[in-house]
Amino acid sequence: MTETVPKLRLSHLQAGYGDVQVLWDVTLEVAAGELVCLIGSNGAGKTTLMRCISGLLPVKAGEIAVGGVMMTQATPADFVRSGIAHVPEGRRLFSAMSVRDNLLMGAYLREDKDAIAADLERVYAMFPILSERQRQDAGTLSGGEQQMCAIGRGLMARPSLLLIDELSLGLAPRMVEFLTERLREINKSGVAVLLVEQDVMNALELADRAYLIDHGRVTRGGPAMSLANDPAIREAHMGIA
Repeated sequence: MTETVPKLRLSHLQAGYGDVQVLWDVTLEVAAGELVCLIGSNGAGKTTLMRCISGLLPVKAGEIAVGGVMMTQATPADFVRSGIAHVPEGRRLFSAMSVRDNLLMGAYLREDKDAIAADLERVYAMFPILSERQRQDAGTLSGGEQQMCAIGRGLMARPSLLLIDELSLGLAPRMVEFLTERLREINKSGVAVLLVEQDVMNALELADRAYLIDHGRVTRGGPAMSLANDPAIREAHMGIA
């Protein structure tokens, strides 16, 4: 029987900034079409891990494989070409550029103009407010609208794996609910998702599987509901005794 190759596999990954090591021996994987969440306290290494997976931060040791292809020394553009799009913490939009131009930046490596135009319309259908404000500077959008634009920009790369770092940070509950539903739709369309989310309960309800990162190490991994029902995780990360 042939083993299914995961979309993403990290093996014994180590990384950090200068002399400061943040990640220690991280091993995890995301299957094609799967939704996986990373949970952990602030400073646990979640954002550092996402930066490694998109090529923004070089790794010190270990391996990153995308679709079975080793990417440990790859550039950010190589990761985009491999099907990975990164929605970073804080959105990181080009504030002085229009919403439309920000979205088109997500397709900067593509040359299929007709398909790009079709994908832009799909993003507008998913987030109608972006269509209404497509000529508006992205920096003038509300926080929730900026997050829609950041997700839409990621989708314009036609990813098979979407990395989302802090979906709900600083957003009202109603907006979080809306974005969560859109994320479900994206995942059901066949796009795998690796999600970092401060709202642990929401993340575990949304995900198929989850990993807990503590001080740069993966300390738990398994079905999301298994972690959600773990008394130690409920007390430490959800405030439920």
